[in-house]
Amino acid sequence: MRFAAVAANLTACAWLLTGCSAPVPDPSQAKPAGIPQATDTVITKPHPLAKYLELSAYRITETAPGKLSIKLAVVNHSDADIGDLTLKIKLITTAAKPDEPPITEFEAKVPALGPQELKDVSATAATKLRIYELPDWQFIRAAVEITSPAP
Repeated sequence: MRFAAVAANLTACAWLLTGCSAPVPDPSQAKPAGIPQATDTVITKPHPLAKYLELSAYRITETAPGKLSIKLAVVNHSDADIGDLTLKIKLITTAAKPDEPPITEFEAKVPALGPQELKDVSATAATKLRIYELPDWQFIRAAVEITSPAP
């Protein structure tokens, strides 16, 4: 009698374990996981200082309808001083087509940066969108042109 009960339990466990197994997931259909990546910044026109600069940590707030306050960090990765800079920045979505207008376009003045220094920069910009219509930060990209000093 005991043998029959043990055999029945083992059979039931084996059936449950094989019946509950999920198929092996197809790695080609797996979605990337992890934390979102930081806002990409691309310097659009060649400039000798471009390889030393990093722009990141864009923070966008609305000061009034159609008016944005944008803060960002600018990093000098060189071992030399970089003088005052003027940047022309376009914020676009990751899904934007080449002919679509940017979310906003603005000019940012960056004070002189020492070697390996980071500075916070603020600018204001006009936009046709309200803050709640903007995409989340991980879906925004920046296209930057260094307009001053001239190359």
